[in-house]
Amino acid sequence: MKKFLMAFLGTLAGIWFSLFIAFFGLLLIIAAAGVSSLGRSKVVQVNDHSYLKLVLAGELSDRPGQLDPIAVMRGDKTVTQGVNEIVGSIDASAGDDRIDGIVIDCRGSSAGLAKRQAIVEALKRFKDAAPEKWIYAYGDIYTQGDYYVATAADSIFINPIGQIDIHGLSSTRYYFKNLLDKLGVDVQVVKVGTYKSAVEPYILDGMSAPAREQEELFLSNIWENIAGEIAEARKVSADTVNHWANGSIYAAPTEDYVKMHIADRMVYRHEFDSIVAYATGVGDVNDLNPVTPAEYCQVNDVFRKGDGGSANIAVLYACGDITDETGEGIVARTMVPQILSLADDKSIDGLIMYVNSGGGSAFASEQIWEALEQWKSLTGKPFFVSMADYAASGGYYISCGADRIYAQPTTLTGSIGIFGLIPDLKGLISGKFGITTSTVATNPNGAMPSLLQPMSPAQQASMQAYVDRGYELFTARCAQGRGLSQDSLKMIAEGRVWDGSEALKLGLVDEIGGLDAAIQGMAKRLDATSWTVRNYPERKEKWYDLLVEAGADIKADIVRDELGEMASLYDTLNSIKGMSTLQARMEAMDVNL
Repeated sequence: MKKFLMAFLGTLAGIWFSLFIAFFGLLLIIAAAGVSSLGRSKVVQVNDHSYLKLVLAGELSDRPGQLDPIAVMRGDKTVTQGVNEIVGSIDASAGDDRIDGIVIDCRGSSAGLAKRQAIVEALKRFKDAAPEKWIYAYGDIYTQGDYYVATAADSIFINPIGQIDIHGLSSTRYYFKNLLDKLGVDVQVVKVGTYKSAVEPYILDGMSAPAREQEELFLSNIWENIAGEIAEARKVSADTVNHWANGSIYAAPTEDYVKMHIADRMVYRHEFDSIVAYATGVGDVNDLNPVTPAEYCQVNDVFRKGDGGSANIAVLYACGDITDETGEGIVARTMVPQILSLADDKSIDGLIMYVNSGGGSAFASEQIWEALEQWKSLTGKPFFVSMADYAASGGYYISCGADRIYAQPTTLTGSIGIFGLIPDLKGLISGKFGITTSTVATNPNGAMPSLLQPMSPAQQASMQAYVDRGYELFTARCAQGRGLSQDSLKMIAEGRVWDGSEALKLGLVDEIGGLDAAIQGMAKRLDATSWTVRNYPERKEKWYDLLVEAGADIKADIVRDELGEMASLYDTLNSIKGMSTLQARMEAMDVNL
């Protein structure tokens, strides 16, 4: 009877579990189908006397995000804005008679320096192309990054009790050596490059002199560029901007912002709406016609110049960590076939790779580099690179073979170096947990690599030789791509990170400018007066594609929800788990305005 009862309960549990899975799957299908229709649910019309409304809120990514079926089930319908659509909409609206002007609504956004610079450059082009149109910025509280974008406006409006933050740049890193010592974990490092500081958090308790030297230089150069642009826009000196940054102006009375010419007028939001209504000639704020970049892109092909018939330019987005097999960034297993597929597409006249990556797997970087070399040899067509916030270490590896490289002054690039990290957990396992191990091996390296014992001197030497060979290959690829001798290249390598302006002087890049400049340069190379830009990888739009993609992330999403603020640690551990032995990766840093 007991066995029968247990079997019955087990069967019942199985049925309930199956029903739960089926119900959850049905919810996923409904959510995914909803995702595919949400983008089409609103009929977009661009009427006369409309204005382009840039809402600087949340994360601004390189390309627009997609609605996540799991997030939709939770009631979150937020889609990350794509800078490519924002820039494209600004450029296209300059010649659109239906668009009277642009409103920059500053609500606190997160974006890398080069992304913000791309938006500012587009706003400047808008003013040059359509001087009769206006650009207004409004904010209750201006973060420094949003304020930088807002300075491209004709007028900056602020809430009468609002704030503006200008404080300069900084970069903070965490060091784990003391924690690892307490845990009994020893991290064995093999590397090449005096400035290759990505390993420092695991072996030092503070920043080394070379690391501080490089960061002081590129932070100083980047801030000089940003402060100079703000000064030019606000018609003050760069010293004045630095005075603002030194003076804790976020705590100043709002009226002082107008006195110091940081802002132009203090108005409440409803008053600002009336100003926009007057500027568009509609009279009543209820008749305002705002159009977001995402909406504008639904009814206008912003990736086409003229009739688009002279040339087809492929823009391949390479963003995120570089990995061998899996991941959400640049995965060699899928990127290589994508490049070779583009080589087979006879309709493509030129390729631009948009790179926003601090690197990753050295092996994967080599595979992508080789695929791009194949593209060049198979097609004989031009290949350019446009560098965004980061194109460093592995990100530079995959870029170095381009015919022409574009970078923003704020781009962090270079970091030409290689390292490997092999943790030794013997102190943790034995010293802390009291667990001992015994190993039997047929050969001296039979247990190599082992996390339970340190490397022998011979093994350490072999690993260093392996890393040295990787560095020789890396520097040879870069020297070949940049037309330099390998010895000359090594003098500016050593794992050192450079800002875009410095990289131009050193010959690591060819021209200062963003993706727009790269597209213009490609069109000139192709002698094209009109062109169409095709973005790759192509976005998944079908609900069943989204469902498959979402299904793979269900576990991760649930874990992230449960971990809350600790979710970033989970992501870091997952990233480390998937790392290959040899890494071409710059140090983890966030340099945000």
